[in-house]
Amino acid sequence: MTTTATGPETPPKPGQDQRLRRELGFWSLTGVAFGGIIGSGWLFGSFYGAQAAGPAAALSWLIGGAALTLVALVLIELGAGTPEAGGMVRWPRLANGPLAGTLIGWTMLLAVASTMAAQASAIVQYANRYLPGMYEDEALTTAGRFAAAGLLLLLVVLNWFGVKLFARLNLLVTVVKVLVPVLTVVALLMSSFHPGNISAGGGVAPYGWSAALTAIASAGIIYAIDGFASPIELSAEAKNPRRDIPRAVLTAIGLSVALHVVLQLTFILAVPTEQLDSGWRGLNFASPFGELALLLNLSWLAAVVYADAVFSPGGSTYVAVAAGSRETYAVAKNAALPRLFSVVSERAGVPRNAMALNYVLSVIILFPSSGWRDIITMVGALALLTYSLCSVAAGTFRAAAPERLAGWVRGLGWIAPAGFVVASELVYWSAWENLRIALPELLAAVLLFSVLRRRTDLRAELRTGAWLLGYLGWMLVLSGLGSFGGVGVIPAPWDTVVVALCALATYRWGVRSGVEYLRR
Repeated sequence: MTTTATGPETPPKPGQDQRLRRELGFWSLTGVAFGGIIGSGWLFGSFYGAQAAGPAAALSWLIGGAALTLVALVLIELGAGTPEAGGMVRWPRLANGPLAGTLIGWTMLLAVASTMAAQASAIVQYANRYLPGMYEDEALTTAGRFAAAGLLLLLVVLNWFGVKLFARLNLLVTVVKVLVPVLTVVALLMSSFHPGNISAGGGVAPYGWSAALTAIASAGIIYAIDGFASPIELSAEAKNPRRDIPRAVLTAIGLSVALHVVLQLTFILAVPTEQLDSGWRGLNFASPFGELALLLNLSWLAAVVYADAVFSPGGSTYVAVAAGSRETYAVAKNAALPRLFSVVSERAGVPRNAMALNYVLSVIILFPSSGWRDIITMVGALALLTYSLCSVAAGTFRAAAPERLAGWVRGLGWIAPAGFVVASELVYWSAWENLRIALPELLAAVLLFSVLRRRTDLRAELRTGAWLLGYLGWMLVLSGLGSFGGVGVIPAPWDTVVVALCALATYRWGVRSGVEYLRR
């Protein structure tokens, strides 16, 4: 069945939200958020951050955390006001029409599958210590890829039987896995403390301050904090979303940023100074905290870290499987996937078909990749694009459908555009090397959208979403011309200023288009 017109009077056929079960309270939601954050990111983020930016990487975590807090406020307002399974996919569709809903849906579909693949590859990479042959020459072996695929299948099975079982297991796992990074910080600093490392590798910012910005996306920092959105995606299953989602998300972000900054400083100060003869980029750790512990003769700590390297990302992947299935379910509700994937199991109350699709896609992404870092950079850029579109949706609702907002976040009139600008800057700082692949793929997806929607009023739909095409287009051009991996025609910091101005103009364009769409 096809739809005509593009206004809100003819939304896609709804899914089966009535089968979803409202069983998540504050502690369950906080566990989902914190459990989604503390995964493979803490195991690798500090090492890749130091490698990319030296000691300045500590600043990268603070900037990334502040930026995501701003974005989180927008998502909180949407999630508490319009709680939907896979809300980050649904809100742009409701506010800005089919093109925005379809592109964000496909973007999220790829991001979810990539996240699952990255987490599984991290587990196998650390497990290579106990199961040699899984990770060799800085890449997963064939056996390692099959082991990662098997692990993902196990986590899908555990999610298969409903949200209550998921919440109980995840809360227990989260409490346990937070203890290991705390123990790691204490043990490393007591055994190895070298303040001179701040200058030994070339100073606080050995590769320039721009490297601290690029590291936010390219070193996995955004990826490491990104799990905060999981309870928002499960908002349709919250007992009291208006009360519990804001508290759960902000609590998780604050604690996780503090923990990651401490971990980053610990890694910088604990590395033996002689290891920095070739600078921070000369470091070579396949399993950073585990190998550092062995280097310092802390074999007991290494054993704990290697064990947690399976346990901790496993818990985050467990969350990703749950939240990701709701996102894919929402993509189907947006009519960007066959209706088969908008079915919710009546017995279990979970979208099993969507969960199965995510598993298949994650395996497809996993097998050609070499490992964790090969996957996470693209995930960060895709997630940020999703956040920017949600900011436009919030601005549109504020102007034309305020009943869809919770009224919890004060100052949304400046927070939403600021969130869009910040998310756009983070996308831009992801560097040309990554954006030259991600952005053209999304622009090309517009052609597929045109084919799938050819029986609708396609011209009107493209006109409503023209701001999004312009956004992807100018971002690609500025990335190629700028100083973050581009040719440098626009030098720093002026390229960042230009991105901010273009983002602000695009936000206003998007909100104006959304208001016109809602008022048809």
